[in-house]
Amino acid sequence: MILRPHHLPRIALSLLLTLGGLVHAAPEQWTKTIDAFTAKDRQDPPPHDGVVFVGSSSIVGWKTLADDFPGQQVINRGFGGSELADSVYYADRIVLPYQPRIVVLYAGDNDLWAGKSPETVAADFKAFREKIHAARPQTRIVYIAVKPSPSRWKIRDAMVRTNELIARQCAEDPRLRFVDIYTPMLNEKGEPRPELFLGDMLHMNRSGYELWTKLVAPALQP
Repeated sequence: MILRPHHLPRIALSLLLTLGGLVHAAPEQWTKTIDAFTAKDRQDPPPHDGVVFVGSSSIVGWKTLADDFPGQQVINRGFGGSELADSVYYADRIVLPYQPRIVVLYAGDNDLWAGKSPETVAADFKAFREKIHAARPQTRIVYIAVKPSPSRWKIRDAMVRTNELIARQCAEDPRLRFVDIYTPMLNEKGEPRPELFLGDMLHMNRSGYELWTKLVAPALQP
């Protein structure tokens, strides 16, 4: 018999994943966060035909979206610590209801750190874009490359491979855009630029977001 996650109690599953050296996020752990988004939407419905930013903590921390992209109707639906598969799982609740013109996605960083392969992350991106385009065929999807965080530099080969695989997908569909923030975040030695990061060398400071703004802005133009 092949054991599936639904065959195991939550505690046993957590132990199994930990002992196996891989700890993958379970979508259910974000239920309260997603419910809070839904409650907020009921009280203050966001506009349709805007730009939805979704993904992990680099999106959550982008507090200046409205100022950075003036003239755009931006909606931040990042949830920190999430993996790309989580954005796939919750797209029906935090992306599609807004009928977005553009979706900007940053996810994959946590996935690789948890032990997922670049191929798995690329497959999750494919699942994300297919889910969005099944409901919104004309919506453009902008994928922000996995960033070169100094604290995770030991998995840089996986970062590069993931970016290559997803960039290849984006090149095959005019509705997709790959934004390479990885290369500009490296110095002349090919190493991460620490001045773009907070003290934890994982999350970005204002200088990091200013760089991202400059690189992402062209992808949001008509």
